[in-house]
Amino acid sequence: MTSPEQAAGEPDPSAPAKIRIVLADDHAVVRRGLQLLLDGEDDFEVVAEAGDVDSTRRYVRGYHPTVLVADLNMPGGPILNAIPDLRREAPETEIVVLTMQEDPAFAREALRAGALAYVLKEAAEGELVEAVRRAAAGEIYLNPQLGARIAAEPPQGPPDDLTEREVDVLRRIALGLTNREIADELYLSVRTIETHRQHIQQKLRLGSRAELVRYALNHGLFDSD
Repeated sequence: MTSPEQAAGEPDPSAPAKIRIVLADDHAVVRRGLQLLLDGEDDFEVVAEAGDVDSTRRYVRGYHPTVLVADLNMPGGPILNAIPDLRREAPETEIVVLTMQEDPAFAREALRAGALAYVLKEAAEGELVEAVRRAAAGEIYLNPQLGARIAAEPPQGPPDDLTEREVDVLRRIALGLTNREIADELYLSVRTIETHRQHIQQKLRLGSRAELVRYALNHGLFDSD
């Protein structure tokens, strides 16, 4: 691990860029296992570990990591309550929530608060590396089982002049599906999905998937009636 002082120094232009990670979990054994998993990737570097919310905020401010991997519940309160402050204090740091909570409501709330990924601990070994990579790239990652449960919930209605079909497409974009996957699910051509996507982005004036996800969450497109 590097020190905050080293983290603040000039980068070595000859060294490959690494995804720098702060790990936050109140169980030392869990942190050790996660560190071994993440440090096993050539382009990952765990720079600090935290056991509560206060130290998490301190390390994020001090190390400016690429990604924070944080348990949902730690001493100091739910990480959900701290995510908005973390995003303001370190906007360059993306947040991956790692939890045992399988309730889709927690996943929706985490993404609303500003996290980019929601991973279940039981699936961490298979999903966490991908979630960290996607978050570092500014992309959403949602546990597939939770994503399927959220997708099955009916939307409240189309906002901002979106058609029902555009809402269907938007929800699937927000869940991370590719144009091909959306086309297969809705029995449409890829070209049609691309056209719907262009219309959605034009109507909402949003470009990135992260922006579309937050829009879908904030407008209740994943909430049941």
